[in-house]
Amino acid sequence: MKAIILSRKLRILGGDEAKPPAVPIWPQHDAREIEILTEVCRTGNWGGFPMPNTHARAFADAFAQYHGAKYGLCAANGTVTLEICMKAAGVRPGDEVIVPAYTWDGTAAAVLFVEAIPVFVDVCPDSYCLDPDLIEAAITPRTRAVIPVHLGMNICDMDRILPIAAKHGLKVIEDCAHAHGAKWKGQGAGSIGHLGSFSFQTSKLMTAGEGGMILTSDDELNELCQSYVNCSRPTITDVFKHRVLGHNYRLSEFQAAVLRIQLQRLEEQTAQRKANAEYLTERLASIPGITPLRWDPRITTPAIYQYLFKFDAASLGGLAREHLIAALEMEGIPSDGIFYEPVYCSSLFTPKPEQFDALRRNPERADFGAYRCPVSERAAYEEAVWLPHHLFLGDRDYMKFIADTIERVIEQRDELVGLKHPLIDLRKMNRATRALQKSDRPY
Repeated sequence: MKAIILSRKLRILGGDEAKPPAVPIWPQHDAREIEILTEVCRTGNWGGFPMPNTHARAFADAFAQYHGAKYGLCAANGTVTLEICMKAAGVRPGDEVIVPAYTWDGTAAAVLFVEAIPVFVDVCPDSYCLDPDLIEAAITPRTRAVIPVHLGMNICDMDRILPIAAKHGLKVIEDCAHAHGAKWKGQGAGSIGHLGSFSFQTSKLMTAGEGGMILTSDDELNELCQSYVNCSRPTITDVFKHRVLGHNYRLSEFQAAVLRIQLQRLEEQTAQRKANAEYLTERLASIPGITPLRWDPRITTPAIYQYLFKFDAASLGGLAREHLIAALEMEGIPSDGIFYEPVYCSSLFTPKPEQFDALRRNPERADFGAYRCPVSERAAYEEAVWLPHHLFLGDRDYMKFIADTIERVIEQRDELVGLKHPLIDLRKMNRATRALQKSDRPY
């Protein structure tokens, strides 16, 4: 049955070029960042040494307190924070670390960088977070840690993951790159497991361009992490007398100063994103073929790094997800489908045994192409649609514009099916291939 077109024809179908609402900018800043950066510049005290320096100490303490952890430690970025967490947690060459298949490549790459072996486990279909039902089957005598990734706008089921880890003597390292300010039953992300890792890269919910944070409430882990970050130096307390070989992974005072101001905005921005996400969820729930991911009621404060919903092509007469995403882009709404791939499928994840001794010595674990995680693959290549967090800093009219546009796409699906357009082809490519294109928006 042909759909009834109830509203203006989409731009991708030749409709009028109506001006969309302005997309909220990201990163956001005001006079406070300029003032504090000017202050740091004038002091001449720019670096991360002595560690922790003035702004780095103040920011780490405030960030840890905000999330309910005893200690915070600034570092260079979110990949090295994962590496440091694993080293402090006792992960050694040849050990295995469980990671979700559906995540950014850096989660698994960090495991390889400490000469351990990532073991991929599929995710839950209703949250796209690590599936607790599948963890124990992946545990071997060499497993030392599990890295639950709080993905997009969800938090992993920590109530189930923690007992499984305790039963098998595993450390839990939360990957919180998407979860600044998120809370599980009132407890901040990153303070629930043994260690938490955050990123402050440009796209994140708080940013200084780059940067990372480690949270822990364990005294010994805190001392170890400090030494790994600070060129092997013993900590000020030095209770446990560890002597480890570390790198310079310190954060500069410029970055720490900016992050102090970014943290001042986090609570208000989190509330605004949440309210807008709740409105959009209510609207999308009534649109055929569109299913918002559900929030576990134990998530008392969601962090909306990316808003995710499912697209069901089978119920939409052959309309492909790429048609929806291309149409949204043409209307001025940034969106993505292959935002992440299962890591073992990613063209950016290309480890070879000759590069990593752990893989050379364990060739049965080096064939990452043998993995099959159907939920992750379906999410990446068929159903997941990602909307970036800065859209949710807009007003209610902008949320209405997003919902109305998605409705229009579904209404006009008969005309979209089979449509050939360069943007549709581009949306089918993975991130690495798209990055090689001269323009991500050829229109």
